[in-house]
Amino acid sequence: MIGRALADPSLADLFSTRPLHVVAVGKAAAAMAAAFVAVPHLAIRRAVAIGTHADEPLPDGIEWIESSHPFPDARSEAAGRLALAVAQGVHSGEALVVLLSGGASALMASPIEGITLTDKIATTRLMMNAGADIHALNTVRRHLSNVKGGRLAASCVGTTITLALSDVVGDDLNAIGSGPGVADHTTWSDADAALERFGGRAHLPAVRSVVQRGLAGEVADTPNPGHPSLARASARVIGGRLDAMAGACEAARALGYSVLSIDEPVVGEARVAGPVWLQRARELAAGQARPVCVVSGGETTVRVTGNGLGGRNLEFVLSIAERLADDGAIPMAAASIGTDGVDGSSGVAGAMVDSGTIARAALAGLKAPGHYLAANDSLAYFAPLDDVIRLGRTQTNVGDLQVIVIHEP
Repeated sequence: MIGRALADPSLADLFSTRPLHVVAVGKAAAAMAAAFVAVPHLAIRRAVAIGTHADEPLPDGIEWIESSHPFPDARSEAAGRLALAVAQGVHSGEALVVLLSGGASALMASPIEGITLTDKIATTRLMMNAGADIHALNTVRRHLSNVKGGRLAASCVGTTITLALSDVVGDDLNAIGSGPGVADHTTWSDADAALERFGGRAHLPAVRSVVQRGLAGEVADTPNPGHPSLARASARVIGGRLDAMAGACEAARALGYSVLSIDEPVVGEARVAGPVWLQRARELAAGQARPVCVVSGGETTVRVTGNGLGGRNLEFVLSIAERLADDGAIPMAAASIGTDGVDGSSGVAGAMVDSGTIARAALAGLKAPGHYLAANDSLAYFAPLDDVIRLGRTQTNVGDLQVIVIHEP
């Protein structure tokens, strides 16, 4: 993705004509930073990478900061301070390059005055458990941060260029990593509405106080489009879910499948979206040469009411297990994974189901899928069947990928 982006002459010329200061942050930070510094003829003054892990030693000259996800910790605060220091060290005539990927919101934190990191964590946890989508969640995160919502770019007097790997449906640059390098089109009123919708205001007095002060004009809003502090900031998405889908389609064709894709993103509550997706996939596959493979991508949500282990991908496929069994005369297998390799609290990337899953589960003494969905304990269903998908951390994050294969009866 970095190489493809820099093949654009406008970017290549911009990067090659001035000193560069690099902040890579997100689950793909290590890989993106390594790819960027490997580009010849760039004058890189400083390069910092903030991520969850680095599988291999990074090239000389990259400062590696291991941070925390999905919730920030003290390392995230240290990373936020460092990112601001890098941005503030950029002179006019130089450029701050932000290499952004999913997960950056937790990995780089700097709470606004009046709240603590503990307050931010509690807010994020409450909203996530209430089923908040990434847009609502990051609207609040941006307004409670000194580094998100364009505030990182606003602290830089030079040019800021963001290259983003999108994990967000719609590729909204405000939502990817909470948009540290771009103007924020939301306001304190939007943050207030998101907290109201997902139950945060009733439980978090410090956060509620800051939001009320923001609504009263006592705390500055995030920089809006057209704000002079972001006049020299630009951004572009260099990769996303469609790239993952294209890769899956190519692999399926190589295996001899007729391939179809669902371009519309898969969204909504996982256990509701699953059956709708299955019906759509089967309608598309009707009349196609067999075997056929249908590929899609997106990001669903989970409303947490139980204490089990699982994630949106596990719940997505568990919600269709009984429907696949009902159509047992037609051999089918489906899977859903998080492309970062981690699905919720499960520790795995996702799971697979097929026409015989329900029968195998019964032989293993497992209860009906509804029992595990009610407890948000989908991992306890798939782990005994060895139907979880383990990828490890993938050093990328472009949302979720769903695949179904249908063979002849």
